[in-house]
Amino acid sequence: MLTRVKSAVANFMGGIMAGSSGSEHGGGGCGGSDLPLRFPYGRPEFLGLSQDEVECSADHIARPILILKETRRLPWATGYAEVINAGKSTHNEDQASCEVLTVKKKAGAITSTPNRNSTKRRSSLPNGEGLQLKENSESEGVSCHYWSLFDGHAGSGAAVVASRLLQHHITEQLQDIVDILRNSAVLPPTCLGEEPENTPANSRTLTRAASLRGGVGAPGSPSTPPTRFFTEKKIPHECLVIGALESAFKEMDLQIERERSSYNISGGCTALIVICLLGKLYVANAGDSRAIIIRNGEIVPMSSEFTPETERQRLQYLAFMQPHLLGNEFTHLEFPRRVQRKELGKKMLYRDFNMTGWAYKTIEDDDLKFPLIYGEGKKARVMATIGVTRGLGDHDLKVHDSNIYIKPFLSSAPEVRVYDLSKYEHGADDVLVLATDGLWDVLANEEVAEAITQFLPNCDPDDPHRYTLAAQDLVMRARGVLKDRGWRISNDRLGSGDDISVYVIPLIHGNKLS
Repeated sequence: MLTRVKSAVANFMGGIMAGSSGSEHGGGGCGGSDLPLRFPYGRPEFLGLSQDEVECSADHIARPILILKETRRLPWATGYAEVINAGKSTHNEDQASCEVLTVKKKAGAITSTPNRNSTKRRSSLPNGEGLQLKENSESEGVSCHYWSLFDGHAGSGAAVVASRLLQHHITEQLQDIVDILRNSAVLPPTCLGEEPENTPANSRTLTRAASLRGGVGAPGSPSTPPTRFFTEKKIPHECLVIGALESAFKEMDLQIERERSSYNISGGCTALIVICLLGKLYVANAGDSRAIIIRNGEIVPMSSEFTPETERQRLQYLAFMQPHLLGNEFTHLEFPRRVQRKELGKKMLYRDFNMTGWAYKTIEDDDLKFPLIYGEGKKARVMATIGVTRGLGDHDLKVHDSNIYIKPFLSSAPEVRVYDLSKYEHGADDVLVLATDGLWDVLANEEVAEAITQFLPNCDPDDPHRYTLAAQDLVMRARGVLKDRGWRISNDRLGSGDDISVYVIPLIHGNKLS
């Protein structure tokens, strides 16, 4: 075990995140090089690049910044820019997609209202013209805007697949509830097929005592309400959308798991998506990409990062409950540093899954094992291997030179945050910024907000390219300039050598449509 750990720690900075030129077509488990790719590698469709342009963009020395050629290819005049890494992997392992989805009720679906005009789902690439977020007639469905970013590791395969398919899983999940979402004045039924109840929520249920008494009227009389021993939860409509997104992430991950035996789907990826549905933004994040709203110069965080440090207690608890997942070679406890054999019997600071603080414990033999979580900040790793704890894929990922799978510790569940566009009057400079960690590793939220608030007011308000130029400006600030000592940004700090992808989405369009 010690040899394996030394080998893993030797590549600590890169870990699995580094990938390799061979990772696209190689790898262990079911993702061998003899299997065909699920989808060919490429850059986002909305960039409209030729194959020659895709190849030219993969210059790890010049690192050209790619931007939209035509702003009309994305709705809301959304801005987008990206740049490839400085050589950590052959391909740009970030992927992005943006579509306008039309959600229609499934044929034969059971809902709380009669099924009259059921048609199958369809989706289309956006052209940005005549697109409105509105409650269409039932035959037309409900329009939904969709933006996504995927940051791949150990190859771009999972990110490419997710960029092509996750939106279809989301649409499929929303189909089941589209009729319920239309009727926002009535709470969702507890069981599909039930008639919606228009009575106030506090009169819909009885107290336990009243239920035991049989309510009002004689037993068996028409006025006797059905027996209910528990109050019924009131589930708001937005919780159905949140559940649909969570289910879609799960189904996407399961599809990757199934299809990896038939296709070469390399590595895994983080996933950050936004949908705008019926006047609300839903931001779902699994991984370490980030979304922030910049409104009137103020910052509204719209996501959290999921890393070994932020999810320490969840990971430790899982290992405590299922110690066999550690392969008898790791300890779920955390120590400030590696425990040495000469420290057996001494008392050392430690942390368990039930602790946010620290305490002392007597060192035992089991404490000499390598810790489940090791490192700090961006160097933190699960089992000395991976630096993110949520995302899609990674089903074949193992600890270096072992048979210990890491996937049980990784989750595909996103955190979903909701932003009601109708509650605010947004100006032309109020935006939602989505970016992979290549941006956030070197620029803080405040620096990004300052860059946006300085850049956009100096642009022509009628210039359709202003948000793409703002995205390009952010990428330039994070990449920096190539000097003798590598890529450098302001104050001679080290620039980002990672892939960087950025959306700048103007919120003023959301007010027009909500």
